[in-house]
Amino acid sequence: MNFFIDVILPIPLQKLYTYSITKAESDFVSVGTRVAVPFGKSKIYTAIVSKIHHEEPKVYVPKSIHQILDESPVITNQQINLWNWISKYYMCSLGEVMRAALPSAFLLESETLISKIELEFNDLDLSDNEFLIYEALQFRPKLKVAEIAAITDRKTVLPLIKQLLEKGIIEVHEEIYEKYKPKLVRYVHLNAIYSNDEKLQELIEQLKRAKKQQQMVLSYFSINSGKIKATKVSDLIKVSGGSSTTVKALIDKGVFLEDYIQEDRVVFNDDNRLEQKSLNQFQNKALEDIKSAFKNHDVALLHGVTSSGKTEVYAKLIASALSKQKNVLYLVPEIALTTQLVGRLQSYFGEKVIVYHSRYSLNERVEAWYKLLNNTSEGFIVLGARSSVLLPLPNLDLIIVDEEHEQSYKQFDPAPRYHARDTAIVLAKFSNAKILLGSATPSLESYYNASNKKYGIVELNERFNNLLLPEMELVDIKDKLKRKRMTGHFSDRLIEEIQFSLEEKGQIILFQNRRGFAPIVECKTCGHSPQCPNCDVSLTYHQFRSELRCHYCSHNIPMIKNCDACGNTSLDTKGFGTEQIETEVKLLFPNYKVARMDLDTTRGKHGYKKVINAFESGSVDILVGTQMLTKGLDFKNVRLVGIMNADTLLNFPDFRAHERSFQLMAQVAGRSGRQGSRGKVLIQTYNPYHKILQQVASHDYKSMYDEQIDQRHNFKYPPVYRLIRITLRQKDYNKVNLASDWMAKSLRQILGSNVLGPEYPSIARIRNQYNKHILVKIPGNQSITKTKEAILKVKNSFTSISEFKSVRVVLNVDNY
Repeated sequence: MNFFIDVILPIPLQKLYTYSITKAESDFVSVGTRVAVPFGKSKIYTAIVSKIHHEEPKVYVPKSIHQILDESPVITNQQINLWNWISKYYMCSLGEVMRAALPSAFLLESETLISKIELEFNDLDLSDNEFLIYEALQFRPKLKVAEIAAITDRKTVLPLIKQLLEKGIIEVHEEIYEKYKPKLVRYVHLNAIYSNDEKLQELIEQLKRAKKQQQMVLSYFSINSGKIKATKVSDLIKVSGGSSTTVKALIDKGVFLEDYIQEDRVVFNDDNRLEQKSLNQFQNKALEDIKSAFKNHDVALLHGVTSSGKTEVYAKLIASALSKQKNVLYLVPEIALTTQLVGRLQSYFGEKVIVYHSRYSLNERVEAWYKLLNNTSEGFIVLGARSSVLLPLPNLDLIIVDEEHEQSYKQFDPAPRYHARDTAIVLAKFSNAKILLGSATPSLESYYNASNKKYGIVELNERFNNLLLPEMELVDIKDKLKRKRMTGHFSDRLIEEIQFSLEEKGQIILFQNRRGFAPIVECKTCGHSPQCPNCDVSLTYHQFRSELRCHYCSHNIPMIKNCDACGNTSLDTKGFGTEQIETEVKLLFPNYKVARMDLDTTRGKHGYKKVINAFESGSVDILVGTQMLTKGLDFKNVRLVGIMNADTLLNFPDFRAHERSFQLMAQVAGRSGRQGSRGKVLIQTYNPYHKILQQVASHDYKSMYDEQIDQRHNFKYPPVYRLIRITLRQKDYNKVNLASDWMAKSLRQILGSNVLGPEYPSIARIRNQYNKHILVKIPGNQSITKTKEAILKVKNSFTSISEFKSVRVVLNVDNY
């Protein structure tokens, strides 16, 4: 009987690929283990076993696998089920889901190696560079491509390798290597022959002349309180004042025996453990309401105003799950949020908190993965951003999605373009777990589902310690400009309130949702502004680096001194970003410490932590930032929040612009007055009578929801209709037009008037690729599965047309 396995390859294939295995391999391998497999002419990939069977493929002869990489599965059956759902729902391949889910250290790399063939030939037949390679192979059995490039001092060596292959002098093969390296810590312990006092005394006498070695032995006993125990070498050197040379000398003499012990890279310090806070009457009621909601629904929405103490309610639910030795997944939208949450949750639950996000190193992520996979008998809390939903999570009892309205939960590029909140709801269903969505400003979709009894809903309308919601004030900057009461981008009211807050020892947050100094540099003489050569956008001026940068493709040039068009030096900036606000604040308030929190200042692994810790400790008085500041951060001493320009949010070309504006402004307003006196929020705008601004000012979420849901009904947008956006990309403008017209026409023949477009987006060209969108709306009574089948059918026909083969088609389900 023949044995075969179907594997998931980390490449966008529409089907699983089959390989043959031996009887012995079939006894050893299991679903979820990694295998190294040959694919194509010479590539070796890491694949995941999806199925073991006896059915030989009919259209091709299956190859044998290269080797089995794991003794036990690294992927659970639950994960494979979730991957299948993501693949079908978000219309992508299983390979793309696998690549997104696995830490890249799990995907073994193949390295091209060159070795010589033993045969006789004339050296004169070789060119100088060919001879250099052949000569190097006399001393080394194998060479890497990069080493050949170094030997020949050439960037392109593939033609040379090809010539040597044709002459039959060398052969090429692939070698795979593991990326993950466990952290091994060096320990030493005293040789057992010195365990009795007599022998130990002799040793001390022998080391009289080697004072440093004698001191190190004595320090060893002082660290271990006179016992013989394994001791970390770094600790021993620190206490004794010796060096690694001293340690080596003692090992060589047989006094110490050395050992390497594997340790986790992320270690929790147990010194800061705290008792959980007791809940107030409103939090207790919300907790009981959540438990009641979970009796009838698997999903519950906690709608709690900012600073109502939602995190403490979550902590009680987490403690309940951990007491049953079950796992909890706690999703946050932004890595910045985990900085404060890690500290708070670790102070309650200690080492049971596992943090997982993209700023962690590859090795740290692998260790977190194995920790969850192998420890099924005790409960853990996994705290992380959207990719955490793809981790192995056995014994899952509860999922918490904090700030569930956030757009950061949606993955836009590359595939899979999944939404972590919706994926978490499906994961909870697969795991028989409960899921709690929490937000002060829920997404319209979640509130709509709760209003229609699909989800349970719990309200928490009182701030912790009975604090009042912040006082809101709309500042008409159109009027202020007329009256000449603006200093830079600051109205006299905002300057007055900042001054007052600083005098009262309060901190200030200034919110501007645009980074850089100015989005446009313009010549006053001819009106020309520098444009990105790769994208249809102007270059943003960054004063700190004195450069012009594109925020879409990262193209950058030094700041120009003269206009490229007319040569004049009369350059001016239009608009403003966080960098310009920071500069103006420093000029207005030179005696106070100002910091900035945006993508430019938080690039390092601990970038967020440094800024947040500085603001929390009070060493920063005024913090300028983008939407990073809006996501659940808890600052105790913030008295004032200034929103520099609300109109840029409101006028964004998107059907969710008004909803998102309300959420952003309400969330950033919620950072103020979280402790002590009531906070204040000033919103600068040219249109203070705008409905959304009036709703934000009165903290009226319900009115915003009612108005927006009415518009969604009228214009057929989510949550009333579902959306699938089809994007066509190509360098050729005319080809994109032809291709998109063909596809839109074909879709309309099947789906009718619910197909909109094709249309160019507001920024049509990004990274030298023209983008054109087609929008498919799916009514509630129309099968989403059949709609997707129709779209895939049209897409398959499209790719078979030779004229359109170079046009890339991107499918984005729930693209909002």
